[in-house]
Amino acid sequence: MTAARLIELWRGGLRESSHLGHVVISDANGIVEAWGNPGAVIYPRSSCKMIQALPLVESGAADQAGLGSEHLALACASHNGGRIHTERVAAWLSALGFEEEDLRCGAHMPRDPEEHRRLLCSDSRPCQIHNNCSGKHAGFLTLKRHMKAGPEYVEIDHPVQRAVRRAFEETTGETAAGWGVDGCSAPNFACTVEGLAHAMAGFARPGAGARGQAQRRLVEAMLAHPELVAGEGRACTELMRAMKGRAVVKTGAEAVFVGIVPERGLGIALKVSDGGTRGAEAAIAALLVHLGLLGEGDPVVRKYLTGPLRNWRGLETGELRRAEGFPV
Repeated sequence: MTAARLIELWRGGLRESSHLGHVVISDANGIVEAWGNPGAVIYPRSSCKMIQALPLVESGAADQAGLGSEHLALACASHNGGRIHTERVAAWLSALGFEEEDLRCGAHMPRDPEEHRRLLCSDSRPCQIHNNCSGKHAGFLTLKRHMKAGPEYVEIDHPVQRAVRRAFEETTGETAAGWGVDGCSAPNFACTVEGLAHAMAGFARPGAGARGQAQRRLVEAMLAHPELVAGEGRACTELMRAMKGRAVVKTGAEAVFVGIVPERGLGIALKVSDGGTRGAEAAIAALLVHLGLLGEGDPVVRKYLTGPLRNWRGLETGELRRAEGFPV
């Protein structure tokens, strides 16, 4: 099966561009709806951080370290690197006796405008705590400490990553199709779009035991702190706020998005083939409207999907549209 046309850009009465991809909506019993190829193999990238955080919680490491819901939200985050994020990650590390140098995620300039400006104006360099994955890595360090394992926690054969792989394969119901190195240097395991949606459905309707309790706590943390999961002006934060606690959404690099809908027991996974953020954000917004979680006229839907595109002078130049048949 080939990729389906999901989102189109129209300008001057002509379709100028198309975003193709694969989408699966799943429940505990399997596929509910799909577009494109459910069996397409992808890297979930940062969309699967809640899976990567499962061993942190279900092992007892989070409780041993006294982590609260803000810590768990940050463990699942791709944050902007604003003060609201960096101060919490720094305090987390300090409380456990770690330093910034213990992280293995690397440093990059933060997306947060104020922190970006502060670093530029003070001629300062960003540190690893500014990395959008520093919360995930703080979680890895916490688990490493609990396991009494070595410092190179991003290595594929490290006990931390072996635990992550087990959680990934158990929740997706698949043997990992391979792995690659993510932007933050951690392994990222490959699965099908269907497998990723199946994993999210598991978070939407957790079972009993340590796994179910961990899934429930991570979802509740993300719902309680959407500002920590991404940040101001970001689609994940804005979409979750607009849904008022009804669903979790989480993006990943190269145009991956997932959703967790507890009230319906549904998991969503989508991958836009061209890797473009615009297409992925428009597609997840369309799906949230399709599932009745957001209204067509909601400002956040207009921002990411239905509102007009404007040029630098503010003139309307085009619009994004759902492709015919997406969603039905």
